[in-house]
Amino acid sequence: MNEYESIVIIDPSLEEKAIKELIAKFTDLINSDGKIENVDEMGLRKLAYEVQKKSEGYYVVYYFEANPQLIAELERVYRITDGIMKFITIRRD
Repeated sequence: MNEYESIVIIDPSLEEKAIKELIAKFTDLINSDGKIENVDEMGLRKLAYEVQKKSEGYYVVYYFEANPQLIAELERVYRITDGIMKFITIRRD
């Protein structure tokens, strides 16, 4: 298993409950075929440039171990989930 870091920017116009549900959804997805090391909720931050006509976003960083096949599924779910503005997943050494 490889170590990964995934940064997700969530739409800040969502209610707090909806944001927590998204975080739990992705945590469960990662734990289904990997192991979460840490979930860092950075909170509301100003974006460097507007994304979807918004200047702020709710940042969440996942640190985890997983098989490479999980990354494709995780990013597919990011793409089809309403409320996700941007994401990136990188492999850590």
